[in-house]
Amino acid sequence: MNIYPLTSQRGLRMSATFPSCYSKQDLQLTLMIVRQFTSRGVTSHLCARFKETQNRPVMARPSSDLAAFREVFSKAKHVAILTGAGVSAESGVPTFRGEGGFWRKWQAQDLATPGAFSQNPSRVWEFYHYRREVMLTKSPNSAHVAIAECEARLQKQGRRVTVITQNIDELHRRAGSTNILEMHGSLFNTRCMSCGHVGVNHKSPICAALEGKGAPDPNTSDAQIPPHDLPRCEQGGCSGLLRPNVVWFGETLDSDILTRVEEELDLCDLCLVVGTSSIVYPAAMFAPQVAARGIPVAEFNMEETPATMRFRFHFQGPCGTTLPPALARHNNEP
Repeated sequence: MNIYPLTSQRGLRMSATFPSCYSKQDLQLTLMIVRQFTSRGVTSHLCARFKETQNRPVMARPSSDLAAFREVFSKAKHVAILTGAGVSAESGVPTFRGEGGFWRKWQAQDLATPGAFSQNPSRVWEFYHYRREVMLTKSPNSAHVAIAECEARLQKQGRRVTVITQNIDELHRRAGSTNILEMHGSLFNTRCMSCGHVGVNHKSPICAALEGKGAPDPNTSDAQIPPHDLPRCEQGGCSGLLRPNVVWFGETLDSDILTRVEEELDLCDLCLVVGTSSIVYPAAMFAPQVAARGIPVAEFNMEETPATMRFRFHFQGPCGTTLPPALARHNNEP
């Protein structure tokens, strides 16, 4: 195991532990995000809980008893559902991670940075234009639908479901979920580099100059679109350069969103972890913190994760197969 010391701006000391099999690149990216997270004061006590969670002994092997989970689910009043790339991968959404996770000759961490956008906004916009256009061809899968239907059904019973997602594809919203916290933003939101205005934008293409651009083939040359032809702000004649309103590597997560996430996790009496690797921080610390309070946590994933042994339930397999029967109407529901 590799143990890394971390210190926040308020002097809070904590450590993060990662399996020795993690690649050097994975460690660097994860530690960068953790250190950025610990630099914010709004969630300092959440970071303290993370330290407590790391020192807590591992629980017995989690159960895969669906009937037992369903009994817990039938009594839950406030359900928090944490989702990651795995749930969208089943809709055919590219993850741009691991071997083969390239757009042209670059990986996402080469393009999804403020520095990359500053140096070559045309290339970065080609990448995001490609991702937007791909997403317009994809549809929510049965896992997205099961979550949305569960939210709507439980809301009528005075119960609450909150989706806390790391995904930027809006598939939860398209499936019908309404109570969503998008930790990393959305592909279909833009932010003006001049006036700061954030707006929803589902145009296809987002601007004329990007039409037909963004092909992922490694032999494709950059379009080299002049900045004045890239997406521009339309607020009150601003005309500032727009960027995707997503959280890039090297940027901190929105403190307001994190505060709301923290509030939801404090209130929940059942937590689901769906399609996430549990290695990207700060999201990876959320479910273990909930479990450490004695709240039931159920993991739905294709494989076990570093956090699996801390949870009460683990259901292995495609989320689109395992999640719908877990969230279906229970006999105890009115």
